[in-house]
Amino acid sequence: MSKGARHKPAPGSDACPCGGPTLAACCGPYLAGTEAPARADLLMRSRYTAYVLGDTAYLRATWDPATCPASLDDGTPTQWLGLKVLTYTPRDESHAEVEFVARYKINGRAYRLHERSRFVRTDGRWRYVDGDMLA
Repeated sequence: MSKGARHKPAPGSDACPCGGPTLAACCGPYLAGTEAPARADLLMRSRYTAYVLGDTAYLRATWDPATCPASLDDGTPTQWLGLKVLTYTPRDESHAEVEFVARYKINGRAYRLHERSRFVRTDGRWRYVDGDMLA
């Protein structure tokens, strides 16, 4: 995903940025560390929420150490607009793929990120490994 997320939900809004009902009932417990996502698609949603909220600590903690970049902030202010999970494909107990589209704006220009992400479960926790950009 694009780096430098600095968008906050609208004041008074308690909707989860990933599209869930509320942050508290959706991704909030994952970001707070009180729960761990049970499936890779839930981790994908929580990682999107972390991008929206600028929570780089959560992004690092949920990224496979072998593929996590040195810096997660390129300084580009990004306004995240929405997430749509297209497919969730468990490969086996420890591997899964999630295809998604995330919409965002940079300097007023709209973009969409279409990716098929790979996840691995180690030590009982799902982690993002990498992904392929799709047209």
